[in-house]
Amino acid sequence: MNRLEALRTLGLDEDATDEDIKTAYRETAQILHPDRFATNKKLQERATEQFKNLQEAYDYLTSSKGRKGSRAASGASSSARAGYDADDARLAGIAAARTQLVRQRDAVLDERRNGIGMAVVGGLVALFCGRRPFGLFGVVAAIASTAAIWGIVQVVSSQRSIATLNEHIDELNKEERRIAQEMEEE
Repeated sequence: MNRLEALRTLGLDEDATDEDIKTAYRETAQILHPDRFATNKKLQERATEQFKNLQEAYDYLTSSKGRKGSRAASGASSSARAGYDADDARLAGIAAARTQLVRQRDAVLDERRNGIGMAVVGGLVALFCGRRPFGLFGVVAAIASTAAIWGIVQVVSSQRSIATLNEHIDELNKEERRIAQEMEEE
């Protein structure tokens, strides 16, 4: 990992200050922390992976190798962009976090779609095979019924995760609007 990759992981530009890095890390860590997705193992695993990447980027940027102005980090001195401040860093962090949450929501929507399909197909097969409860048809009906129930459980579980992710995305959007409004007032 180099400085530029680490900064992009945090949603920051090349001229981010140490304070920008700390702010973006704290905000993004709160959003991506795996404990927020305890109800969905798949999302929690993805959040854990993203959180590790976030931690690795932050550790690199706060080490002597990743500090601004070090030879290992930049190879040359860089000038600060005019008008770049903590609010810009926060907006970049919010944008990066929103992107991650939208990706996670899309994955959960796929899970819900699969659950709906499993519930419908399993229910239809169980209905058809359940008319002949003996022999192979009875076994197929039992398996199809289990698949239908599992599909329903998956739909309900993913619906709760989708609602939680949408809440987090809405919170980010509100925060982004608040920061943008404060910046306009200045």
